[in-house]
Amino acid sequence: MFDFDQYLGFLAFLTILTLGFWLMIFLITFVIPYWIGGSLMERMKEIRDEKKAKREASTH
Repeated sequence: MFDFDQYLGFLAFLTILTLGFWLMIFLITFVIPYWIGGSLMERMKEIRDEKKAKREASTH
């Protein structure tokens, strides 16, 4: 059915496919939500600081 070279190539293909699948699962479930959450928190801090600076500037 398979020569030894074809068998090694098939195993390499399956390995790469499996690694890619688990990498995508990891990125979708952990990395991307962490990245988005962190950027939203940073943006909220910036907005809060801008409002605080405006308030301080208007009182002085």
